[in-house]
Amino acid sequence: MSPKRLALSRPMPLGSILAALAGCASVLAVTVGSGLAQEPAGSVIVLDDITLQATGEDDDAASIVATRGGIAGRLAAPLLDTPASVSVVTAREIQQRRAGTIEEVLQYTPGVVANFYGSDDRFDYVTIRGFNAYAYRDGLSLGRPFGGVREDAFAFERIEVIRGANSVAGGLSDPGGSVNYVTKLPRRDRFGQIYATGGSHNRAEVGFDLGDNLTPDATLSWRLTGRIQDADAEYDYSRNDEMLLMGGLTWRPSDATSLSVVVDRLDRDGVPGGGGHPIGSDFDRSRFFGEPDFNYLDTDRTSVTALLDHDFGTGLTASARLRYSDTDSGNGYFYVSRQTAPGSTIVERSITTGRSSMRSVIGTAQLQYDTRFGDIGSRTVAGIELADRRSDSDGAFVEFAPGIDWTDPVFIGAPGDLARTADDRNDQRGRAIFAEQELTLSDRWIATVGLRHDWLDIDETNNLTGILTQGEISETTGRAALTWKATDQVSAYTSYAQSVSPAAIGVEPEEGEQFELGVKYQPAGMNALFSAAIYDLTRQNLSRTNPQTLLPETIGKVQARGLDLEAKAELRDGFSLTAAYSLIDIEITRNGTLGNEGNRPQLVPEQTASVWLTYDPQGLAVLDDMRFSVGARYTGQYYYSDANTTGTGSTVVIDAGYDWQIREDTSFGVNVSNLFDRKYAANAGFGATFYNPGRALSATLRRTW
Repeated sequence: MSPKRLALSRPMPLGSILAALAGCASVLAVTVGSGLAQEPAGSVIVLDDITLQATGEDDDAASIVATRGGIAGRLAAPLLDTPASVSVVTAREIQQRRAGTIEEVLQYTPGVVANFYGSDDRFDYVTIRGFNAYAYRDGLSLGRPFGGVREDAFAFERIEVIRGANSVAGGLSDPGGSVNYVTKLPRRDRFGQIYATGGSHNRAEVGFDLGDNLTPDATLSWRLTGRIQDADAEYDYSRNDEMLLMGGLTWRPSDATSLSVVVDRLDRDGVPGGGGHPIGSDFDRSRFFGEPDFNYLDTDRTSVTALLDHDFGTGLTASARLRYSDTDSGNGYFYVSRQTAPGSTIVERSITTGRSSMRSVIGTAQLQYDTRFGDIGSRTVAGIELADRRSDSDGAFVEFAPGIDWTDPVFIGAPGDLARTADDRNDQRGRAIFAEQELTLSDRWIATVGLRHDWLDIDETNNLTGILTQGEISETTGRAALTWKATDQVSAYTSYAQSVSPAAIGVEPEEGEQFELGVKYQPAGMNALFSAAIYDLTRQNLSRTNPQTLLPETIGKVQARGLDLEAKAELRDGFSLTAAYSLIDIEITRNGTLGNEGNRPQLVPEQTASVWLTYDPQGLAVLDDMRFSVGARYTGQYYYSDANTTGTGSTVVIDAGYDWQIREDTSFGVNVSNLFDRKYAANAGFGATFYNPGRALSATLRRTW
């Protein structure tokens, strides 16, 4: 039987979407305005409590709404003034949803698709606007999450997402967007929390986050953060253990200078996955087709980060960031690799195993000068970035490994010594210079331009053959934008941005460019931020392996046009809301000898939407100390491969949460992800199917001070 192409659902008309957004904004405006209506003369006016929030500093632990971000450019600015589509997930939102992984944190963010490899737990699988995301920590590059270390969300104060090309601010990256993890740093006051969590899959977890001043004048402060988890995953013979320990010191010799040093250790001990399930089958998620004595995944990483800021008091400021990281990781994976022959119950399998170690140093230093020329405000920043990475990796691949009978699985144990099929050393030395200029006219028009030039030298040694391959990249990227502040609450912007990322040695880098139009609304008297953006994004020089020469070539080009909507708001009467919608029309426009022109790239849904609503009853007797939350995540249809022959249908997953404030410093919370245990094939190919995560429940007892 020939494969059938999926019929993708028709997207909502753009006009209808924008009209709906405008309607929501109007309703909110009326709601806020109704509180300001005049009372009859002589009556006593009782005003509602008003909470004022300073716009210069966000309290990520107290609110789901952030007003500032630093990922979109070297010049940090209020989000209302930032000419880019930016989302910020604060510590408050992370705790409300009890999100423990990066994928869980980002799954309510517009334009982002996470966890499309289901039970394969090796990496953080995140795409933005149809392309793999790049990750940063405190503005310093970590590279692609796909193939990197799975980060622990408890280490971060917030996670920032910028949609679209952004190489000027972050360096070499893909054009879809970037994710920046902001490390928890010491504060100027005493604080703390300790918690214990139990839940599905034998999960037992304890954690703490403590801090105080070492000196009465807060010149020296400390913070200690940690988490220990002993758990399984949802499949048999699994393991999901983790330890995070992070300590930091901040020294403030004066109001103008701050130096923070953070040391963290991340240790993961798990299983990369259950091996997948045969295509066309419908087994329970718990079924395991790997090898219990062999499937393993371990990560051991130590990082030291230093952050220095100084204000010279004349409009000139300086900042520097430096990180050293030492990572060792390894994995062994027996997995389903080929579709079973008709009438057979034998699952064909393959083996992959590998171990790698990487030592990296990356640092950046910049000067910023702020001044005014009459009605024109000027901000200028210039700096350099240096990076040095060395990695050693080796591994083996066995395409035809012993199969297993799915009706009566008999495991064979770990294989003997496998002949290495790869053994490489990779040395990368990067250098960059960058500059950005911002001009503000009459506090209404903000023009921004930026340039960056990157040099990257790569030496790759094949230890099996002794062959040394060398390559170098020298690329310039730019960014230009214009923002119009229609009022103090509404801004609109247009922007153009470029990106560049390395491909294989000897192949031209992949390039991206994006045009974007956006509008943002931050209503007065209300803690909220609404945003909408439309974009035209092109990625070219995509590297693909030519099936005729078996060598990498820049033969690909993809174009994406889309819409992103987001609302984050703390409403009246105890309600708070996070909502997102994305529409993307994406097409392979060139693919060399591989064909598939006119198709959608794999794993890119046409539409995604999500909403998380929290209700905190106030003054309702027994419910006054409780909080209730419910969330819904919609993922539209998408294909498993660029050939667009098979894929998954649209799905809706429901999440829920409950919190009880037992007393002022103690709370108890329960969260359930995938409440109704919705099951679908998140990915399929190479003979295996991977299901989405099933229902998982957690209960947490927390004490804070």
